Amino acid sequence: MINLITKLVLKPLARTVYRPVIEGLENVPRKGGVILASNHLSFIDSVVIPLTAPRQVFFLAKAEYFTGTGLKGSIVRSFFTNVINAVPVERGTYRSAAASLEQALEIVQGGKAFGIYPEGTRSLDGRLYRGKTGVAWLALTAGVPVVPVALEGPQDILPVGRKLPRVRQVTVRFGKPLDFSELHGQARSAKARRQVTDQVMAAIQELSGQEAADSYNELPKAA
Repeated sequence: MINLITKLVLKPLARTVYRPVIEGLENVPRKGGVILASNHLSFIDSVVIPLTAPRQVFFLAKAEYFTGTGLKGSIVRSFFTNVINAVPVERGTYRSAAASLEQALEIVQGGKAFGIYPEGTRSLDGRLYRGKTGVAWLALTAGVPVVPVALEGPQDILPVGRKLPRVRQVTVRFGKPLDFSELHGQARSAKARRQVTDQVMAAIQELSGQEAADSYNELPKAA
């Protein structure tokens, strides 16, 4: 019922208010497992993609979003579960990262679309950072295509530090699917993972026009 409301009410409402520019919808396979690999500019990215994609897209989200109490906790949990199809995961360790990829694998092997940000965390300076190889492991293990996605403008809707979104236009570009079938089964090869990841990031950069940073995007260290 909630998914029907999202499809019939939230998507049209969001498109009416924000008037997103959506390009390349024909590039997203309507059936079968697929990975949507996007640049990452704002927390709102995980809302923009599901509301503009032509099919359900699942994301992983930190478990804390699902464990809140009271009315606020219920609203947050419902939002992540029913609006952006988020799957709760524990984060912060190598073991939790591996478990996250295993959950993502179950999603795509189940014939669903899975959204991932190869940069790992949001870009605060607008540059496109080097991709981490989890996206390649997933694609090569599952044997599914990767659709590059470029977002422009979501950081203006919800800048860092702002709690309520502003009305700003956003552009979403879905690129042509990348087929890595010739490397299927080589997920254990570091060389193959790096090759695939670099191709995915190059496709995202071509769509977004962002300046490419020759480094990984790391979270700021606490003082």
